[in-house]
Amino acid sequence: MRWARRFDRALFALLLLAGAGALGYLGSRHVWMADWTANGRVSLSPQSRAILKRLAGPVEAVSYASPRGDLRASIAAFLSRYTQAKPDFTLRFVDPQQDPAQMRELGIGVDGEVILHWHGRQQRLTELSERDVTNALERLVRGNDRIVAFVTGDGERLPSGDGKADLGMLLAPLAQSGLRAVPLSFAQVPSVPQGTDLVVLASPTVALPAGAVDALVAYVKDGGNLLWLRDPANGELGLAPLAKALDVQVLPGVLVDGAGAALGLHDPRVLVQAQYPPNPITLGFQLATRFPQVAALARTGGDWTVTPLLRSSAQSWTAFHPIDNAHPSAIRYDAAAGELRGPLDFGLALARLSPSPDKREQRVVVIGDGDFLSNAYLGEGGNRELGERVVNWLLGDDALVNVPHRGVPDRVLAIDQRTLNAVSIGFLAGLPALLLAVGGWIAWRRRRR
Repeated sequence: MRWARRFDRALFALLLLAGAGALGYLGSRHVWMADWTANGRVSLSPQSRAILKRLAGPVEAVSYASPRGDLRASIAAFLSRYTQAKPDFTLRFVDPQQDPAQMRELGIGVDGEVILHWHGRQQRLTELSERDVTNALERLVRGNDRIVAFVTGDGERLPSGDGKADLGMLLAPLAQSGLRAVPLSFAQVPSVPQGTDLVVLASPTVALPAGAVDALVAYVKDGGNLLWLRDPANGELGLAPLAKALDVQVLPGVLVDGAGAALGLHDPRVLVQAQYPPNPITLGFQLATRFPQVAALARTGGDWTVTPLLRSSAQSWTAFHPIDNAHPSAIRYDAAAGELRGPLDFGLALARLSPSPDKREQRVVVIGDGDFLSNAYLGEGGNRELGERVVNWLLGDDALVNVPHRGVPDRVLAIDQRTLNAVSIGFLAGLPALLLAVGGWIAWRRRRR
């Protein structure tokens, strides 16, 4: 009997060791990971995976890290997520001490610096984080930095400003992915400089000089890409020639929508978009966007291929009468005044074969609201992602249009003081007491045997 118990224990120990060895063997050859955080925060984001899919062909990461210490192991562990998502994403290490002259020629100044290579293009990384790597991959897709010129001097929204009406929060992440925002003042230059990839006219508040309007019209006629944000409260501001060159008419009045009451909106001037007309910019886009005050747009013909981008509901109309801010919902549709019933377009995407010698596609987007991209409203729903999609499409970076925006909802745990006290007491007193009680109960049962 005693021999049998010893045999059982020895067999159990042998099977336990064999199982541990099998797990170690399989674990060294097969990797399985599970990420239970909200939005997959500790694994590659959908944005990173989408950009990796846009990189056709192999991507090589060359790390100039010393073999001494744990630096190489840390870099390999971090980039393993990319090699798993893209099988032809490879990592190679070079010892910077082997050839110091070549390191100086390459400009390697940080131990562990990584250079990403793809189709003859390269991007440097001196710090490793998913945001840095993803931005570098976006720059690989773009190629050269894109110059985005913002018209200034007429009360426009500032691309680098931190005011509520400015666009700084939109441009900051785009700048990290290969966009360079520059001011464009027609008081200093007579025309749009050569090499400009996109001009942004963001809600001017005073009338533009005739020379500035002529320069913008000439830029469009020569094949330039344009983003025009037009607020209804600012009026025409001498931009009728630009609207004529684009075959677009800005309708009078403010677009209001009675359907907003069902969504809990008390101001009918605030439009919410949850569904979008078929358009390459919003293809696969499912986030709701919010527009504080909107001007309706109409097409007037011409040689542009015009696709609706944003469209109001059937309960909307163009309100001509002043709106009482204290009781905005009291307004009513007035057909006798010439107000137009919806649905009405307030965002248009225009495209045509460029008259420039390169024969590329010329692209223009006109939106009857600029507030939705401002610092005050950029965080509303999908406003930021829609703005990034518009900019990428205008720049011709179609591969980046459908890249989802990364969100991290579980980075901060918000709990009140009472809950925090309960959790603290539970861990400091409750859990130890429970373990002592369980241990005492087990000891009591053993003594009874």
